[in-house]
Amino acid sequence: MYLNKEKKAEIFTQFGEKKNAADTGSAESQIALFTYRIKHLTEHVKTNHKDFVTTRALTKLVAKRRRLLDYLYEQDINRYRAIIKALGLRK
Repeated sequence: MYLNKEKKAEIFTQFGEKKNAADTGSAESQIALFTYRIKHLTEHVKTNHKDFVTTRALTKLVAKRRRLLDYLYEQDINRYRAIIKALGLRK
């Protein structure tokens, strides 16, 4: 599987607000996890263009990430700018 416990812990440690593996609920860690999954699913959809179930799941995941980014933008603009820069997202 492409996403195991070690990879999740690495993502949460690197991008989480508290910088530890137990910080699974912060907006930054969730956005980073969604971004990792989005990149993986995007590659899958590029090779399997008729996989409409995965395409729909990818669209829902992008929408979830967008809502979390909007929430973070409203709550703390500095944290929002930091996560956008760290993940290389465009807005």
